[in-house]
Amino acid sequence: MSDHKNIKRLNTFEKYLTIWVALCIAGGILLGRFFPQAAVTLDSYSVYEVSIPIAIALFFMMYPIMVKIDFGEVLRAAQTPKPVLLTLIINWAIKPFTMFLIAYFFLGYVFVDFIPGTEILANGTEVELWRSYVSGCILLGIAPCTAMVLMWSYLARGNDGLTLIMVAINSLTMLILYAPLGGFLLGVNSMPIPWQTILLSVAVYVGLPLVLGYLTRRWIISKKGMAWFEEKFLHILTPVSIIALLGTLVLLFSFKGDVIVQNPLTILWIAVPLFIQTMLIFTLGYFVLARRFRLPYRDAAPVGMIGASNHFEVAIATAAILFGLSSGAALATVVGVLIEVPVMLMLVKICLGTEGMFKGNESDG
Repeated sequence: MSDHKNIKRLNTFEKYLTIWVALCIAGGILLGRFFPQAAVTLDSYSVYEVSIPIAIALFFMMYPIMVKIDFGEVLRAAQTPKPVLLTLIINWAIKPFTMFLIAYFFLGYVFVDFIPGTEILANGTEVELWRSYVSGCILLGIAPCTAMVLMWSYLARGNDGLTLIMVAINSLTMLILYAPLGGFLLGVNSMPIPWQTILLSVAVYVGLPLVLGYLTRRWIISKKGMAWFEEKFLHILTPVSIIALLGTLVLLFSFKGDVIVQNPLTILWIAVPLFIQTMLIFTLGYFVLARRFRLPYRDAAPVGMIGASNHFEVAIATAAILFGLSSGAALATVVGVLIEVPVMLMLVKICLGTEGMFKGNESDG
């Protein structure tokens, strides 16, 4: 029951994340237009092309998510292998490649005439702008499942325990597969790929928060108990990742303000392939594979939700480090944030409306 209470507490703030994102985008654009030196000065504090303010903000995006992972639940995942296996197949064997193909088709062919020009990346390389947008889409496609999926599963009356297990397993799998998949797909997209940087980014923004989150969780539970951890500590910590994300967006859009003002349709061109990808993966996981493997509804809903959602914190972090905070790739990952909440709320309603299509709901009390 405590899981439900915690997730309800997320509801008001995270349900309207799109509004906060829009306000931060507007604030960033205004900052860039009227106080251009402010953002430039902040970004000048960097080490090896990594902005220190952004590095701090991105770490605090990831840490609260990692603290929530219960590693004991991972060991019990063997009791429900089918949904976990389906999630791994969808997220790592299918989703990255469909994202690449869909983004490349729309941004490289359908909309290419509306995306003129080139940009200079953080490493000094000049690339076509549409390729940079494709790279951002790829980074979203290989970053599955944020902690927010716990809320989507709860709203859809899914299996919260199983959702947490799949979140944990995906986070661990990301440590192994994120860098090689990203390197391969970004290489296919003719983008420069510094392997040391992407490995470092995964280690810093996934590995380090994961280790510190695990140690924090163990220490607090041993000192204060599980009830205090869930009802007090997580309640305080939950807004931290969103606040850190919003702060990052203000900085990001202070650099991209001119691009947005001069070509507002850029957001639309990027959003189209991201939306199509989300609907395709959800349909495949929820309506096709979950039904084919006869999953009960409470397991099928999380399978569809986790495949459809993205770990945009990791995608933004990697794009900022690889290609620069002001790159088109970073902008594309932010568009993923912008459309995530309304699209996922729509998928929640689809799940609730199709619950009767699945069997075995009675056995899951």
